[in-house]
Amino acid sequence: MAEKNIYLQALEAEQAGNWKKAHELVQSMVTAEAAWVHAYLHRVEGDEDNATYWYNRAAQPVCSTSLATEWQTLYEELAHISRN
Repeated sequence: MAEKNIYLQALEAEQAGNWKKAHELVQSMVTAEAAWVHAYLHRVEGDEDNATYWYNRAAQPVCSTSLATEWQTLYEELAHISRN
């Protein structure tokens, strides 16, 4: 079985309660996908200004759905990406 890509690993770490690990996985990456996950993580943290910055870096609109809905959307969108 193939290992999950880093974006899914970060999302799963956050869901498991390990925000720090999730953030560490994506914070130094320079892809739009990593920026999108990064935005979500700062939204989880409650840092809306930082989240907005990362949504802009990801070329994504600032999310206004629930965190659970955004997590699911991210997971489904990023699941097709090859392992990084």
